Formats: sequence, C-alpha cells, structure tokens
Amino acid sequence: MRLRPGEVEVGGWRVVAAREVVGWLWDAAGTVVGRPRVIGIDGRGGAGKSTLAERFRRLVPGSAVVHTDDVAWHHACFDWGGLLVENVLRPLHRGEAVDYRPEAWIARGRPGSISVPAGAEVVWVEGTGVIREELAPWLDASVYLQGDLGAQERLLAARDGDSAGQREQVASWLREELPFMARERPWDRATAIVAGPPHLEHDADTELIVGGVAR
Repeated sequence: MRLRPGEVEVGGWRVVAAREVVGWLWDAAGTVVGRPRVIGIDGRGGAGKSTLAERFRRLVPGSAVVHTDDVAWHHACFDWGGLLVENVLRPLHRGEAVDYRPEAWIARGRPGSISVPAGAEVVWVEGTGVIREELAPWLDASVYLQGDLGAQERLLAARDGDSAGQREQVASWLREELPFMARERPWDRATAIVAGPPHLEHDADTELIVGGVAR
C-alpha cells in the first residue's frame, strides 16, 4: 500500500460490522451531558469520508453530518480550524443548534447554511484535516480512513474529473496537504482506522474493513 510520507500501514485488516464500529466510537466518546457526541472522520480526498459519514448518520437516529469543506469553501485548504471551533464545535458543546453562514458563502451568494438541529445524538464532522491537535479538545472520538494513494487519486479523478485544470488544483492541494498531514499524523490520533477505499471482500451496506485495534 502506497501511503503518505511518515504514515505506516496499520495492518490486521478485518471485516467488522459497521454497527460494531459505531459502538466502539460511542464507547470511546464516553458519557456526555447536554450535548451531542462529536466524532471526526478524516482521510484524503477519494478515501470515502462523506460516504462513511452518511452511513454512520443512517445508523444512528438523530445524528447529523458537518462537512469541513463547507467551512473551508473559498477560505483556505487547511486554515479553517478556528472557524470550525467558533461557529460549529463551540455551539455544539454548549448544546446549541448550529446555523452558520460562512463569510465566503455570503460574499458569493451561496444559499443555505451549515446547520445542526439542537438535540442531536451525535455529530459526524468529516473532512481532510479534522483530526488535528487544534481540534482535539472538541472531538470525542475519531476515524481515519487509510488507503493506497493511487486508488484514492483514481477515485478522486473519477469524481471530480481529470482535466488539466483539475490536475493543477490537486497538485496545489497536495503542496499543502502533505506537510500538514505529516505534521498532524491523524492516523496516530484516531480512535479507529477504516480502509478507504476498502480492499477486502465485504458487504458494503453493513460492513467495514478495519485495521489495527480500536483505541
């Protein structure tokens, strides 16, 4: 498996029921009172973060998903931690609803908002770079999707296109992503490691491929 510099394959890959993984994360998050559990999902573009977050959302009634790409939109590749804390994570920890329109949304006329209703059981916060030291106090548990960089790049190209402009955009992203990930090492911080994309036969509707031992 081709990984980022400094990243080591966790090994011990095995098929686990998705509900069991949710149980690990729930237990790792511990008891919280008056607010939702907040669980991060990290990994490279093409790893399957959004898909995994949606699967978890369907498994846990009353849960919600926040995409860090929405916070970062027309702002910065990775320098969005403060915005996420002040406008999403801090309100969630106070047990409040979230209804946040980033300045870039307002300036460019993007409709809607980043919203989470009050009373959610768990909020899945997904995005590359969410498992970082800056956000550690705000995450109750986390998942890192580890996968072969080549496979992730192919999925990203299939999703977003492979034009010259898109390739330059990906190259620009990588110039920031690689040193950021090497510094933050989300694979070392994560509660659980999930294969992204999966590389063992499994039921894509009910099972995940998990590596190592859940912390």
